[in-house]
Amino acid sequence: MKNLMLREDALKGKVIVVTGGGTGLGKSISEMLSQLGASVVITSRKKEVLEKTANDISVLSGNKVLPIVCDVRKYEEVENMLQKTVSEFGKVTTLLNNAAGNFISPTERLSAKAFDTVVDIVLKGTYNCSLAFGKYWIENKCEGNMLNIVTTYAFTGSGFVVPSACAKAGVMALTRSLAAEWAKYNIRSNAIAPGPFPTEGAWTRLFPEPLQKIIDPMQRLPLKRVGNHEELANLASYLISDFSGYINGEVVVIDGGEWLYNAGQFTHFNIIPKEAWDMWEQMRKEKS
Repeated sequence: MKNLMLREDALKGKVIVVTGGGTGLGKSISEMLSQLGASVVITSRKKEVLEKTANDISVLSGNKVLPIVCDVRKYEEVENMLQKTVSEFGKVTTLLNNAAGNFISPTERLSAKAFDTVVDIVLKGTYNCSLAFGKYWIENKCEGNMLNIVTTYAFTGSGFVVPSACAKAGVMALTRSLAAEWAKYNIRSNAIAPGPFPTEGAWTRLFPEPLQKIIDPMQRLPLKRVGNHEELANLASYLISDFSGYINGEVVVIDGGEWLYNAGQFTHFNIIPKEAWDMWEQMRKEKS
């Protein structure tokens, strides 16, 4: 990535674990963290994908990226991943809970297993990692920093992604709860709630081409564009850095105003043409 917000050594000395770091937004964020001088560990269940991503990032940044296969739904694998990280780098300073799963479906069409699939990755995976890393930092009297990726509909709920909404809301509650409880151990906990940042995997699942012919996602976006990965990666880098040391328990929305735009009852009146406004204004003046 070329457009780095922070200086290139801003994260030197940080050892950062990124779950779901092999693809999508996790990969983009990991790339920037490595370029900023951090030692990065990326985890997922797919060994081949992880190894390729780790090599690609290392070639770009010149810093070591360690791939570790880990299913975050299994606590023993999380503990093993943590120990491998410490064994390799001597410490771990930061956890970025990014691993997720989601799909579009009417809730009544979901099986209990489908519901579990999403909740187990998003919520269980996040609290497994948070618990393991938190215990390590507390026992070893280390400062720690956790950054969780949630979503704007964690605030409100949303139809057709109910398992994800439930799980992300749980992660948001976890973020704020641990920020309050673990601050005394010098452990910070924050979250980012992104809007649309297209990735090949998630975007095709959530907005497949046939659906885009029915619902144009661009009409929901006041800036009339989606986010680019560098924008999200720069925000994550800042919240991971020491520059954000007094930010704790915060959920930062980065969605170009989408959430607020669609929450306002009359916001969509912006589609009304100027001529109609002129007519209504004249009618109002005549009645006053």
